[in-house]
Amino acid sequence: MVGALDDDEVDLGSPRQQAVLVMLATRAGRVVTMSQLIEGLWGEAPPASAEQSVYTYVAGLRRVFEPGRGRREPSTLLIGTAGGYRLQVDPGQVDSRVFAERLDAAGEARRVGDHVAALRRLHQALALWRGPALSGVPGPFAESERARLEELRLTAAEDRADTLMRLGRPQEALAGLQDLTRHHPFRERPRELLMLALHGSGRQAEALTVFEETRRLLSEELGVDPGDGLRRAHQLVLSGAGGDAVPAPPVPRQLPRDLIGFVGRADESARLKTLLVPEGDGPPHPFVVISGPPGVGKSALAVHVAHMVKERFPSGQLYVNLRGGTPNVARLSSHDILSRLLRGIGTLDDAIPAEADEAAALWRSRLHDKRLLILLDDAADLTQVRPFLSAPIGTALLVTSRESLIAGDDCVQLQLGPLSDAEATAMLAGLAGAGRVSADLPEATRLVRLCDGLPLALRIAGARLASRPDWSVGALVRRLSDERGRLHELEAGELAVRSSLAASWNALNGSARPADRLAARMLALLGLLHVPDVTTEAASSLFDSSAPEAERALERLSDAHLLERGVPGRYHLHDLVRLFAGELTPAGERIAPLTRVLSYYAASAQSAARTSDPHRVHPFHLFEVDHPGRRFGSADEAYAWLTQQEAVLLAAASQALRDPDDGVAWLGMAIAFAMAWYQEKAYRIADMLSTGAQMLLVADRLDDDRIRMHVHGYVGAGRYHKGQMAEAVHDGGQLLALARRLGDRFNVQRAHGNLAATYVKWGRFDDALRNALAQREIARDISSSVGERYALLMLGSAYEGLGRLTEAAAALAEGAAMARSAGDAMQEAHVCITLGRVLLDLGELDKARALLESALALARDSKSKTAEAGCLVLLARAHRLLGRLGEARERLSQAVSLASGMDSAYWLEQALQEQEALGMGTRPAPA
Repeated sequence: MVGALDDDEVDLGSPRQQAVLVMLATRAGRVVTMSQLIEGLWGEAPPASAEQSVYTYVAGLRRVFEPGRGRREPSTLLIGTAGGYRLQVDPGQVDSRVFAERLDAAGEARRVGDHVAALRRLHQALALWRGPALSGVPGPFAESERARLEELRLTAAEDRADTLMRLGRPQEALAGLQDLTRHHPFRERPRELLMLALHGSGRQAEALTVFEETRRLLSEELGVDPGDGLRRAHQLVLSGAGGDAVPAPPVPRQLPRDLIGFVGRADESARLKTLLVPEGDGPPHPFVVISGPPGVGKSALAVHVAHMVKERFPSGQLYVNLRGGTPNVARLSSHDILSRLLRGIGTLDDAIPAEADEAAALWRSRLHDKRLLILLDDAADLTQVRPFLSAPIGTALLVTSRESLIAGDDCVQLQLGPLSDAEATAMLAGLAGAGRVSADLPEATRLVRLCDGLPLALRIAGARLASRPDWSVGALVRRLSDERGRLHELEAGELAVRSSLAASWNALNGSARPADRLAARMLALLGLLHVPDVTTEAASSLFDSSAPEAERALERLSDAHLLERGVPGRYHLHDLVRLFAGELTPAGERIAPLTRVLSYYAASAQSAARTSDPHRVHPFHLFEVDHPGRRFGSADEAYAWLTQQEAVLLAAASQALRDPDDGVAWLGMAIAFAMAWYQEKAYRIADMLSTGAQMLLVADRLDDDRIRMHVHGYVGAGRYHKGQMAEAVHDGGQLLALARRLGDRFNVQRAHGNLAATYVKWGRFDDALRNALAQREIARDISSSVGERYALLMLGSAYEGLGRLTEAAAALAEGAAMARSAGDAMQEAHVCITLGRVLLDLGELDKARALLESALALARDSKSKTAEAGCLVLLARAHRLLGRLGEARERLSQAVSLASGMDSAYWLEQALQEQEALGMGTRPAPA
């Protein structure tokens, strides 16, 4: 495979490197994540080295396309981002994109009857082909893309032949059609077109021979009869050879106009088109549903797709708005719908039975031998459309609904989600003006996200901008950023997000079914909680119900598309739905349910913190909550739960800490402290600092010195890891002063330990030694083993900094033995890492390397990223000093990758210094 560079062909490297380029080029201008690249290259079973291999392939492509770029100079073509890579090229430079655009242009020209323009575009599209697409490129993505492009090529060749015949040039179509039928013998449309081309060229006998050969081939090889298209072509040839042509009956064309500014939904459109117009002119799928939340664009997509496929439904297209979600308007009855559909196919009013069952029977009988597309928009539920599901094969029912209709016979349901950022921005540009949006793309992106990517909200936002030319995009963003007024701002004329959501909620709340009313109450309570998602357990605490009852309510909301299912057992509210739901519960009724669910989070997080590492000390005695919470059977289970629920717990703590109610804010403190050790291990320093700032404000508000003391310990830890040494010393001093005032000797020694660690990192080793000695004395006096072990670690670190290596080694060896005896893997890892560094300085290289290898296992077992990063850097140094450069490079590569993922400037700098000593050059991470 070769590419073009300044009109010269270049070698694109190995097949998998070519596959990476294919994925990036196919999505030119958009980020392709590392996980997408790995899945596209290897599928569901990638090798352990997959990520490193991708780095190698990207580096190879950069060398090919930017040969003059310096080693430290960032790439301007293949750009690394936090999530993956983006190929910064114009889509017009990607053949497959150009091919698809020319096909779209040809299709539009065919739709308006401009067959000369359509033929020109089809010739231009097919001229791009030079052989099989992506020949020799491996991987699941390339395989799928190859099949997609080949299908498009065949369709384009068929369309070209069809267009030639519409222009009265059937002879020119013959050669291409004969080639298609030879290479794709079971594809019916080329044979249908070949019959028509032969007939148009005056070669009726040959056309009839093609039909007989096709009929025999399909019968013998596949056991099927020719499809409708072939049979129609056969009848046309026969009538042209001597019979009288029968005039085509008038057909209904009831579809609403397609939106001129329709954007996006390419994947969804392709999926729906495949269902409605399957390959080989087979019958359409009988029941296709587009479901989704209010305002997501279900109707617009349905109309758009119906227009795309209408030519394949020669019997016509019918449309009925069922009014399932129209506020203050009764939904249509089944008989009303049947009457409209029967009139649409020419049935006189007096011939329509008065009874729904008889009307349904008449409807079915009128559909035989028809190829009809029926669009039923805004169905209230499955009951409303059930009478139409038994239509004969050949009729396609395309239905939109806010409810899930998947229980219907032969139903294929496409659940529509929000628009992507790119699609939503394009829609906004079409409404408010491309220049206006492109002038401030960051604000446009913010506006898109404030609208949750919902087309209804975007239409309103675009309309408001269009009607106010003096507003910038940023001006509207500022108005929408205030959550209290966002739903009010998203109103324009009769369009309003609030009323659209209210229609769905009112249908549940006013329903005769208890399950619906239960779901309506659940939505109102969910609006109180501002977290990314909720589990059944959390919802049952919020709802004060059993878990099965809560799950039934959540599932009902999910079926109504007011709630989105995530991973099993977790549910998510989009922001606009959450804001609407937040209006449903009176202010005086919010504290009790909010207290219940926050207590669940606090109790569960405390249980997980204790179980995941019983050696760590927590201030849970200050935050005893009245809730059983969740219990865990093992440390791994507890840590996994903290990892899964991290974003939820952080959001719950932040919401509670901002609450004006002191009891709610106190629960925020409980959740935050339960997360403290997990955050340190996982190196969530930015979260610690932001949460800590809120905690300081609440501690002052509560005016409780015991809480204030622990908050300074939490905040100081975050500042220590961030490298804010003076601020960390201040927090350590506050912790020490408050502990002394309260007579809390455990926290006095803890404060000395924190100060010692800060001074070590700051390079003030005399101050570190003074505090470490003070900690050890108090820890021994109060029999705090964990305090004494930490004091020995700090003593060793201070002695090391002062150059007293023998004393350092002795203190650290004693600390390691104590940690090992206690079973404290994390503390043992940190002590052994420091001891390993001292042994390297003493020249005991083999001993240091062995100790560091064991420490690495302890660090990983205890989930401490700082310990793991430090250990990897030191192992790289040990291997380098031993002359094992390959092992050194491997460990250093792991260290750089880990430090980059942690976003730790300190550990990245340590790794880069060792990298320079090793002579490896730049780090192997995205630029």
